[in-house]
Amino acid sequence: MSRCAHTPPRRPALRLILAGLAGLSLLGASSVQAQTHRQFPADALRSEMLISTPPELQLDGKVTRLAPGARIRGADNLLVFASSLVGQKLTVHYTLDFTGQVRDVWLLNEAELANKTWPRTAEQASAWSFDQASQIWTKP
Repeated sequence: MSRCAHTPPRRPALRLILAGLAGLSLLGASSVQAQTHRQFPADALRSEMLISTPPELQLDGKVTRLAPGARIRGADNLLVFASSLVGQKLTVHYTLDFTGQVRDVWLLNEAELANKTWPRTAEQASAWSFDQASQIWTKP
């Protein structure tokens, strides 16, 4: 009397095909994600950021602080810890909260760095016009 149930024959070719399809779907998702452009709010400003000791940081050489609950998004739009950026000088877009502390930070990727026209001060942002759909600032 055999205790083993009859097992169906293995299908390595089917497994190989399924693994290939899974790999292609992951590759396709990452290329789509890399091509999408992030939408920045109209009150976002551009700056050179240097984090010294979190929550303290410098924006264009001026010392400021991260607000409680501040979010830093990497070039891939994933959240990044401020402690992992200590000592790096990075070009970013940022927004401030009502107390003047930094609320949101976006580390810019290559495509976003190519757009050189972005306000660095609130005065520039109020004088220029912003097209939210195309994410383009135009000077008067």
